[in-house]
Amino acid sequence: MIKLSLTPLIAAAALISSGCALTQAQGEAGIPAPATLYESVVIDSNSRQPVSLEYVADALSKADVVIVGEYHGHPGSHLLQTRLLKHLHNQNPHITLTLEQFNLDHQSDLDDYLAGETGEAEMIEDTNAWDNYRGSYRPIVEYARNHNLPVIAANAPAQTVRCVGRIGPAYLNALPDNQRQQLPAHPFLDTPAYREKFIEAISGSHGSNDPAISERMASVYKAQLLRDNTMASRILQARKNHPGHQVLHLTGTFHSEEGLGTVALLKKRAPKLSVVVLSPVFWVAEEASPSLESQLGKGNFLYLTQPLPKEYRDPDRQNKAMKQRFSGRSDTHCTTE
Repeated sequence: MIKLSLTPLIAAAALISSGCALTQAQGEAGIPAPATLYESVVIDSNSRQPVSLEYVADALSKADVVIVGEYHGHPGSHLLQTRLLKHLHNQNPHITLTLEQFNLDHQSDLDDYLAGETGEAEMIEDTNAWDNYRGSYRPIVEYARNHNLPVIAANAPAQTVRCVGRIGPAYLNALPDNQRQQLPAHPFLDTPAYREKFIEAISGSHGSNDPAISERMASVYKAQLLRDNTMASRILQARKNHPGHQVLHLTGTFHSEEGLGTVALLKKRAPKLSVVVLSPVFWVAEEASPSLESQLGKGNFLYLTQPLPKEYRDPDRQNKAMKQRFSGRSDTHCTTE
């Protein structure tokens, strides 16, 4: 029987949440490869043809919600997101930006910055912004700030997610009323297809015969659902608070590709909502590549990017780095009493 420690399991779940644990696809004849890490080639999944961002923005003009999946930290993803916001805003002044990258319990801190009451360094500290904020999300937040567009912190509180991942859904019962009321009424809605995809991504290469691992995996999955349901709820709340606004939502691609995760839960809550998804695909060469057909189901539009350089080639160093990356979270206090 294969034995796994729980730390790598949680680390793997975090990488899936970020959209980083996906198979890299390569290019195909007739589809141009991005020339640099900063560029993307956008494909219309219906026509299977490259299109411009102007074309995409025009096609999305009537959508209620536009969701752009990303590879966290990939410059191609972040540049495309900022450019798309600009094109959408050029044709519609009423845009609200919702972000997985900020947690809802820091909305007031984000608002203070947008209102000019704090500086960027203060905002980064106050919101516990992601380490890559300046390099990845600064441009799109600054565009929104400079044009007075609402920016919504869409993710669940980090400690709540971690504690659900450790001890399960019962942790929510221990939250003070004001914190519980910030979360969606049904925080663990899911769909069978998403559940299967998550389990396969987490355990497919490791096996899951250990009952302790299976139990912990169930809690980790609930934590993932808490993120997805919270983002769906925050998107709907943003539309309620800003009537007539189109919502542009940024998230890790695992949360949105194939119409699963946040997208499926959004449609469960609001079946009449028009939701369009853009998903990234790694694309580097014209030789020995899988067919584009295998990627088309990931979104209404695909944007092709170069893969980032491989971080590690030594698996031992990779495992050590992952453990170190998540070791700082071990002191989180979780209790249901």
